[in-house]
Amino acid sequence: MRYLPLTDIDRRAMLGAIGVPSVDSLFRDVPEAARLDGPVDLPPAMGELEVERALGGMAAKSVSAGAVPFFIGAGVYRHHVPASVDHLIQRGEFLTSYTPYQPEVAQGTLQMLFEFQTQVALITGMEVANASMYDGATGCAEAVMMANRLTRRTKAVLSGGLHPHYREATATHARFLGFTLAAPAPAPTGGEDLMALVDGETSCVVVQNPDFFGHVRDYSALGEACRAKGALLVVVVTEAVSLGAVKPPGEMGADIVAAEGQSIGNALNFGGPHVGLFATREKFVRQMPGRLVGQTVDADGRRGWVLTLSTREQHIRREKATSNICTNSGLCALAFTIHLALLGEAGFARLAALNHATAARLADRLGRVKGVTVLNESFFNEMTLRLAKSAAPVVEKLAAAGILGGVPASRFYPRDKSVADLLIVAATETNTDEDIEKFATTLEGALR
Repeated sequence: MRYLPLTDIDRRAMLGAIGVPSVDSLFRDVPEAARLDGPVDLPPAMGELEVERALGGMAAKSVSAGAVPFFIGAGVYRHHVPASVDHLIQRGEFLTSYTPYQPEVAQGTLQMLFEFQTQVALITGMEVANASMYDGATGCAEAVMMANRLTRRTKAVLSGGLHPHYREATATHARFLGFTLAAPAPAPTGGEDLMALVDGETSCVVVQNPDFFGHVRDYSALGEACRAKGALLVVVVTEAVSLGAVKPPGEMGADIVAAEGQSIGNALNFGGPHVGLFATREKFVRQMPGRLVGQTVDADGRRGWVLTLSTREQHIRREKATSNICTNSGLCALAFTIHLALLGEAGFARLAALNHATAARLADRLGRVKGVTVLNESFFNEMTLRLAKSAAPVVEKLAAAGILGGVPASRFYPRDKSVADLLIVAATETNTDEDIEKFATTLEGALR
């Protein structure tokens, strides 16, 4: 009664009002295979102290990213976040703020988001950016839907080098919104002909740079080829730090950029929350999802900020909206903005250079391990290894020896036997030479 103060009579009245016979019928859209046929297998109720002890014991079995040499990437990356970032985002004005529905009383929040948009536009090489998305994967799906609206076409071509989670998020949207996808098989060594899949119904081609397997490419020619056929080029970036060194998507002719900003200012956080980056050409701005903060002056000439180009439908009539995003990742966006501001342009480039230099040392050392082949001719801070054995058991051996040594590609493609021997590894500025040497020697032993 403390949490659900409803009687059986209350429940019957509510069910009758909405016209369903039982509470179970409210879940009829959930596939039967996804439903439980009994209570969750959990221990009986415990007091608060007992719960703390139980959860503490479970947590102690986990290995934190900072406790051992860490070479895991695959879309989420460990970087050093200055202590000042966490200190500043915990100011009450920011920590408890929400979407500024009344922007005139949220000038600080709007100014922060305006600075965030400016930073995102600069590092992606694009003309305009929005006030953040939930994360990179949903941003990718939104980019495809935006391309559909702009071209009035209903087919997207997704590269085999696109992160599998981004492909799955886009496929979920496609299923319910009625557009189609052409998604080639994984491309661990590249060589895919995406233009062969482009036809008169293709709204966009979606590529990732660096791609899921770590390859860095220039998509300028692909962008020109897409536009020649009336399609748009969408470039996805999962490692935002790469934008400090790699040619930005805007300089490649990208029409839309969807990226994950977690690497800047945001810790791993067990997989979230993260912050999506989204940028486009100014001529496409009215079809950009989410919110846009603009700078203006008031009646007295003082600088101020407003939500701009937000149509009435986006806030009231959801079926007419360009997107049904209801909020943004505001606190994560603030962390991103503070960290990038602390780095500055030169510091950001230096951080990217440190990442690549560390990864180059890693590639050189692992390439000398018997049974290891580095597949990448180019990379930023992530690469794919082909091992002499199946990668998943090798990773388990590394973990048992105190090394978090990458992610087996089979974890993302469990039914594809051709990737069973592939291991995706990443290095950042947090990895030392001692980490690399320990990884190499332990991997050598695990492959014997």
